[in-house]
Amino acid sequence: MDKDTVMKELNDIFVQVLGTPDLQLTADLSADDIDEWDSLTNMTIVSEIEKHWGVKFKLRDIIRMKNIGDMVDTILKKA
Repeated sequence: MDKDTVMKELNDIFVQVLGTPDLQLTADLSADDIDEWDSLTNMTIVSEIEKHWGVKFKLRDIIRMKNIGDMVDTILKKA
């Protein structure tokens, strides 16, 4: 599994959860850049990621994820 694969699959999760079919994630995007990405949808996104990759994030993992790039790196470390 590489960063490009994780990014594509992560993009699919974001599109599904946020309901934004034209969304294209980049490594530097954060919740500040996407209006639909709030604290509630963030928990849904985290839950979907955990289900999809069969991983479990600790609270400190979630806090450290400041943008999509951090999220991809964390998924790669955990998966």
